[in-house]
Amino acid sequence: MSVKETQSYTGFHGHQLFAAGDLPDVALKAKALLEQDTNAPVAIYDNATGRIVDIDYRGTAEEVIARIAARSEDGAPKPKAGPGRPKLGVVSREVTLLPRHWDWLRAQPGGASVALRKLVEAARRDNVDIDKSRLALEAVYRFMSTVAGDFPGFEEACRAFFAKDYETFDDMISLWPDDIQDHIRHQTENALQMQKKAEAQQD
Repeated sequence: MSVKETQSYTGFHGHQLFAAGDLPDVALKAKALLEQDTNAPVAIYDNATGRIVDIDYRGTAEEVIARIAARSEDGAPKPKAGPGRPKLGVVSREVTLLPRHWDWLRAQPGGASVALRKLVEAARRDNVDIDKSRLALEAVYRFMSTVAGDFPGFEEACRAFFAKDYETFDDMISLWPDDIQDHIRHQTENALQMQKKAEAQQD
């Protein structure tokens, strides 16, 4: 598996890769393909999640880019203010713990809520690379399930993937269209490099 620079988005026309890079660039190339054939099997994938990105291709190229930019700025839902301290974005949720856990939390400076927030922030900080590698591998599987579910050897490839038998995995996906298997290899290699980095930092 060769290592290439990670791209944010990848566009496929059927089984053929037609673009990789920033979303606006890939979307414009997809729009050009759809203008040639409105029924073209075009899909853009977010490499971070492995999910298809829904693009509104209506109108001019400038209008398409403007909608993408607006979604990037306004797409994330704003958290609803919960009880306590709305200015800090505090949200109330139910947490189920054993009595001894609650006893320990209540004994901490600032009480249970402050202690929980500190624990969560510490865990996020300590596991950031592990979480990135896990999410990257999940994205590979999600993409693979979407595009290759009907391909020969799919079930065997999935079993090898989750068993970390990457030699068998590589053999299975070698039966698939070139651009599909190349993209899967590229994304898998990136995820494994993240995993290796995380494991090295924990040693």
